[in-house]
Amino acid sequence: MTVGEHHFERGVVEVAPWASLHERAQRFEHPAAELHDVSAGAQRDPEELHTDSAHQATEPPQRVATVEAEVPRPFARVGGTVGRVTDWQHLLVDDVDPITRITLNRPDRRNALSLELMRELHQALGAATGRVVVIAGAGPAFSAGHDLTELNACGTDEAAELFDTCSRLMLAVQSIPQPVIAQVHGVATAAGCQLVASCDLAIATTDARFATPGVRIGLFCSTPMVPLSRSVGPKRAMQMLLTGDLIDAATAVEWGLVNEAVPADDLEATVTALATRISEASPMVLALGKRTFYEQAGMHQGDAYQLASKVMTENAATDDAHEGISAFLEKRPPTWTGR
Repeated sequence: MTVGEHHFERGVVEVAPWASLHERAQRFEHPAAELHDVSAGAQRDPEELHTDSAHQATEPPQRVATVEAEVPRPFARVGGTVGRVTDWQHLLVDDVDPITRITLNRPDRRNALSLELMRELHQALGAATGRVVVIAGAGPAFSAGHDLTELNACGTDEAAELFDTCSRLMLAVQSIPQPVIAQVHGVATAAGCQLVASCDLAIATTDARFATPGVRIGLFCSTPMVPLSRSVGPKRAMQMLLTGDLIDAATAVEWGLVNEAVPADDLEATVTALATRISEASPMVLALGKRTFYEQAGMHQGDAYQLASKVMTENAATDDAHEGISAFLEKRPPTWTGR
């Protein structure tokens, strides 16, 4: 089955049972919080965010049950080639259904988004075979943004390539068929904050911090501004962009930059539970819904309704829609075919 340009093959997807969703980590309550500086990082030079700590490897989630389903099998398209890249220099990729986990792996540089890392991440997104993709960071931070040492050495052409690659990467996050979840700890600043804002969903630790501090070093965060303003709205985005100040996780939740903030010990379990819950749906329908969501977002309301009505009519005629409705009425689990 083809949805857009993405192909689906029959496969076996391993998912947790419904009960596992009720065993997720205890939810953290978020009091309303005002924007404020954080003593551990608000006054730090942005270059300091690219230092120290080793990667702590994470164990892949335990797989406990299987259902037959249509599994998305997108291919990486880089420089006109098609294929699967498995030898990563700056990433750790755990591609086990139903979740593809991609970990930014430059912990000594706070996972700075170098040109090569961004190229690899773009490839890894295109090659992901899981129903849901999770992006995380190794070491003490999610990502401190672009590699300032690399950027400072760029001429005009090199800078254009760097920022164009970054923009293509962020668009890829929203154009692949699978939902993408950011798993955030530590800091997510500048292009790192941009990556969080570009993901479909984001879960952060309660001590995570977010900022677009480029204005403080003479380089306005113009490309991070694009997804940030669409996530938190114009006034809040401008506050972050004009001050460069860090906001805490509670504020990020309140503003809509992330969906939920949880204690650090519960982060991976919470993300896994969310990804597993999403993975139980038809991958064809997930891809259809995600594509339509972003397509209608920039439309006039009338045009958006016209598009959504057309898509929903086509969706209602699919085998998966008939199967899902029948399974609900018959009180049984659905078996997706991707048709």
